[in-house]
Amino acid sequence: MTVPSDTNAAHAGTVRIGELSVNRLGFGAMRLCGADAWGRQRDRGNARRVLGRALELGVNFIDTADSYGPEVDETLIAEALHPYPQGLVIATKGGLLRPDRHSWVPNARPEHLRRALEGSLQRLRLARIDLYQLHAPDPNVPFAESVGALAELQRAGKIRHIGLSNVTPAQLDAARRVAPIVSVQNQYNLRERSCEDVLAACARLGIAFLPWYPLGGSRGLRAQKLERVAARHGVTPAQVALAWLLARSPVVLPIPGTQSVEHLEENLRAADLALTREDLDELG
Repeated sequence: MTVPSDTNAAHAGTVRIGELSVNRLGFGAMRLCGADAWGRQRDRGNARRVLGRALELGVNFIDTADSYGPEVDETLIAEALHPYPQGLVIATKGGLLRPDRHSWVPNARPEHLRRALEGSLQRLRLARIDLYQLHAPDPNVPFAESVGALAELQRAGKIRHIGLSNVTPAQLDAARRVAPIVSVQNQYNLRERSCEDVLAACARLGIAFLPWYPLGGSRGLRAQKLERVAARHGVTPAQVALAWLLARSPVVLPIPGTQSVEHLEENLRAADLALTREDLDELG
């Protein structure tokens, strides 16, 4: 498939991450690891090709986490892109452990978050993380203590901005009483909308909302209404799903991920897809 020469993530507009401005189609790097975000791909050069092409097409926001691999994804990003171009924002997360490839275990104890942050700095070859996100609340740790640990690291100059992931509106409010919060990353897509209230809170507060699993997987992309809208525009269901997210709110920053340069290019063409009122009404 030929990629239009003017394809660029900047066509989706921009969104603020604190005082930073990024193009409103980012890249989620989790899938650059092996299956189940565990280990490495066999073709280690593939990550370089995908990440390099993302930057060529205007992506200036990349999302990762220390638990992807674990500790593989951040290293891949540094190997592919360091020294980083000016304006590139790399966001990472801490607070989940991977004792095996099928487990994601919360650990948001302050001492763990401090170690996790230091590890991310080392792997990403950075002196400061532009956006460091608490990956998930830990039911065994008071939420304010976890956020407070990140606030301390921010005051120490190791974190520029703090974000949250997998939180409720009440947790967002609680975190904001401890430290400034610039983003929330929750699961959200055409099929999974259980955190509409979180998106509404982000829109009201003017903070970025990063929907993870933005395409909803292969099952989500087979929805008949999605296929009908895609057929009307002569585009793919994935492009419609991303354009729908962009239309939901100006604070939405989709971060689709892929192991394929072709799919990356396909996703970024969603920046030029303008859905009609008829389309939006049909998609709901």
